[in-house]
Amino acid sequence: MIGRLNHVAIAVPDLEAASKTYRDVLGATVRAPQDEPDHGVTVVFVELDNTKIELLHPLGENSPIAGFLEKNKSGGIHHICYEVDDILAARDKLVSEGARILGSGEPKIGAHGKPVLFLHPKDFDGTLVELEQV
Repeated sequence: MIGRLNHVAIAVPDLEAASKTYRDVLGATVRAPQDEPDHGVTVVFVELDNTKIELLHPLGENSPIAGFLEKNKSGGIHHICYEVDDILAARDKLVSEGARILGSGEPKIGAHGKPVLFLHPKDFDGTLVELEQV
């Protein structure tokens, strides 16, 4: 059902510093920040040959990333994202297997402009999983 790894998302307390590290120290292609108000984050995409890194920083008081950074002051891996061909079929299969979908269970448009869903970390060995339709 799942396809390739689309990205690893890292919550960061300082988006500019993290971007600089990936660009200047690691030599990666780093895109400009983009606000995603529906998700409560500002995102910077770091492009790699085989996948992406998604740097996340809180946007607004109710950002889920703010809570994550309160618990993890230095930041850290927030979630991993896998690609799926049909997000509704993937959702229905996962639910039938007992997995929990976060939120309403309906896909939202993610930072890449494609439908996404998040899966409860307790169902996936403590890892928040995002599915993105390709």
